[in-house]
Amino acid sequence: MGRFLAALQAPGLGAIAEIKRRSPSAGDLRPDADPARIAPAYARAGAAAISVLVDERFAGSWDDLRAARAATDAPLLAKGFFSTHDDLRTAKEAGADAALLLLRDLDDVLAASLMAEAERLGLDALVEAHDAVEVDRAVALGAPVVGVNARDLTSFEIDRDVQLRLLRRIPSDRVVVAESGITSRAQGAAAELAGADAILVGSALMRAPDPAAKLRELVDRPLVKVCGLTREEDVAAAADAGADLLGFVLAPESPRAAERVLAVPDDRLSVAVWVGEAGESDADLDQVHTVEEGKVRGREATLLRDGVAVALVLDLPWGEADPGHWGRAAAADGRVVLAGGLGPENVAAAIAAVRPWAVDASSSLETSPGVKDHARVRAYVEAARA
Repeated sequence: MGRFLAALQAPGLGAIAEIKRRSPSAGDLRPDADPARIAPAYARAGAAAISVLVDERFAGSWDDLRAARAATDAPLLAKGFFSTHDDLRTAKEAGADAALLLLRDLDDVLAASLMAEAERLGLDALVEAHDAVEVDRAVALGAPVVGVNARDLTSFEIDRDVQLRLLRRIPSDRVVVAESGITSRAQGAAAELAGADAILVGSALMRAPDPAAKLRELVDRPLVKVCGLTREEDVAAAADAGADLLGFVLAPESPRAAERVLAVPDDRLSVAVWVGEAGESDADLDQVHTVEEGKVRGREATLLRDGVAVALVLDLPWGEADPGHWGRAAAADGRVVLAGGLGPENVAAAIAAVRPWAVDASSSLETSPGVKDHARVRAYVEAARA
């Protein structure tokens, strides 16, 4: 196992941060990008690995990879259109830990030969697919690391829905990378919940005033959920405040019941909240609470994506003191969404005690059931991000 592969197998969602000066689809991104400065900044910001474009179509060169290697000991991915053993030897000599192999440009015989040569050289290979046929080829070739690119390299269109479906096709014994088009924490989380071990982000970082700060923002956890939304103006306020997940209660008995899941920005995720079982909605995720006699819903719930459990929601009992709640939540396995009594005043302490995957607040952010206090919503999100 190489350093690149090992880094991507670490717990949680990893990020491969990319250095590229231009994009064929978007033109110039950061013409003055200096790999010797950006690479170590990425490493300090939490990058699992760093991708360096070495192709002139991206205004890159092998010298960029050499400069990054001299500036950081983080795992480096050489990214270009490689089709020969010489390409891989050059990548290794320039300091790469891994190399990109695009199945779009390689038949199975050549791809297998390049994978074998990479292994001989001590390089990991990121085998990239763009459609179901290429995903299945990558799996059949035995690629340990499979990348799914959301961008059509002919039209340059981004289709995240297709990418998420393709991520689900890849066996769990492979390391999976979601590539292209990720600009927000929520989009990264969507890829994570579909099976991605890491995201590869380039353009969003290169366009940012501070690429390392943007990277830190994308990998920051916990995610922040504002629930019990019933009005479009409250959805807009929560999104503007920086909430990642926007929740809509579809249990008619709830005082915060919404008629439907309202539209949310493309860079956020919607969550439909149910009791007993999930129904039909347009939400990205479903949150299904247990049934508890005498109450609108039970205290615990499961977060589902396409019917598959992806996180556990741990909620305080309503109106009851429970000093052991945070301790039990901290001991729970898997992704934890912490809820119950959270607000601007205590969310930071809850995060420090539990280290949850996400935090969830609703009633503490209201002026009346289903009507949000925009100032408290902003204060809650800011406290969770502090």
